[in-house]
Amino acid sequence: MKRAVLAYCLVLSALSASWLPASETLEKIQSMLAKPSVLCGRFDQNKRLTGLKKPLISRGRFCVVADKGVLWRTLHPVASTLRITRDEIIQLEGDRIIIRRDAKSEPTVRVINSLMFALLGGDFAKLDTLFEVDGGIRDKNWSLQLKAREPGLSKAIDGIALDGDAHVKSITILEASGDRTTIVFSEIQTEDRAMGADEAALF
Repeated sequence: MKRAVLAYCLVLSALSASWLPASETLEKIQSMLAKPSVLCGRFDQNKRLTGLKKPLISRGRFCVVADKGVLWRTLHPVASTLRITRDEIIQLEGDRIIIRRDAKSEPTVRVINSLMFALLGGDFAKLDTLFEVDGGIRDKNWSLQLKAREPGLSKAIDGIALDGDAHVKSITILEASGDRTTIVFSEIQTEDRAMGADEAALF
């Protein structure tokens, strides 16, 4: 489940970026981010597994809807849909629920949900509670590097890197196993025109 959903990467040079204390960096980046009620776009995911020469590549659509959740639709190579809310992760096949994981009974699900909302929704105040944060800003672009604070989380995730401007543009997740996932977001649209009727129906 974690492998199907997470990812992120980019490190800016310290010589070309403006580096600030972590709290000031987060506040500045938070002010740079757009805060639409609906944000959708394309994702391209590259997953490199330890021991495999060729990466696993997938692409699809994502939507983040404020106060509702995250919709993650893989379109290639195999179609699948994840709906992530504050309370659960649901895997769908068409409109039929295949897997449901409850955050109340599975603490790991709660952490994943919080992480996905924070990463895709730009809730960096939440990220600061889960990770030690370092980062920098250059013109209208920014980058962050995250290290898990909680021992339970650090057992799964070795580090995360993000970059963006008014939106998060890429995420790279380095897992403790050595696996590495990079997701690049593009074709971003916001508000009413962003989400199709079929996507809205899944919420």
